[in-house]
Amino acid sequence: MKTYDLELKAAQIRKKLWQLIYDHSTGHTSSDFSCTDILVALYYKVMNQTPENFGQKEVDTYIQSKGHAVEVLYEVLADRGYFPESDLKSFSAFNSPYIGHPTNHVNGIEVNTGSLGHGLGLGVGIALAAKMDKSSKRVFVLMGDGEQAEGSIWEAAMSAGNYKLDNLTAIIDHNNLQITGSTDDVMQSNPLASKYAAFGFEVTEIDGNDMTALVKVLNMPNTSTKPRLIIANTIKGKGISFMENVAKWHHGVPTQEQFELGMKELNKKLEELNND
Repeated sequence: MKTYDLELKAAQIRKKLWQLIYDHSTGHTSSDFSCTDILVALYYKVMNQTPENFGQKEVDTYIQSKGHAVEVLYEVLADRGYFPESDLKSFSAFNSPYIGHPTNHVNGIEVNTGSLGHGLGLGVGIALAAKMDKSSKRVFVLMGDGEQAEGSIWEAAMSAGNYKLDNLTAIIDHNNLQITGSTDDVMQSNPLASKYAAFGFEVTEIDGNDMTALVKVLNMPNTSTKPRLIIANTIKGKGISFMENVAKWHHGVPTQEQFELGMKELNKKLEELNND
């Protein structure tokens, strides 16, 4: 896919997300929207993972440590063919595997996540095992910036640097907000770049809603012996103006009026992309 196709795909995924969350009256809406571009870049351009080869030894692993943003992961996996889109009609219903955090009962999801702070440690273990197996597998872990307050993140970061896991790429969805407000107010974790560098990471900071920048950095071969950290500066709620950078939309569900207004904006974006 070219950059234009990826941008178009991200716009389509955001529209599906908005519909899914409205239909089922639940979701971590603005968290989904901030990291949509990251998931699209990974699943449609960067990783060698497909529905057919998922779980095989040499295939890349993706871990969504910020598991509350599961709706975007479901929509991407459905669109890529890991399961039928119609399966999501049972989203958040009793006995459905499509619940509010990722579980490995869903095809395409390798590990359970959502208890914040655990994903990077899981990624370190998988990356270390791949090294021991002399596998070409790469491991990608997406974290939230609020999640950086968890001590287990830093134990995992120390281990990644110690074992020189150059097959591990950690990504922080750095949108500066969490459920109760600004990350700087709730538990300041900045400056993240210097902290991760001190733990032995090669650190890159980019605009996480810029598809060109995402693909360039994620596809760049790691020529060092260090694990990589990408600080992806994003806008929480990216794509719907009244949701952007508003903390209460972390777990917000639109009213009918908000749904229609948001859908109008999403359709306008799709129209603009189709006319380019």
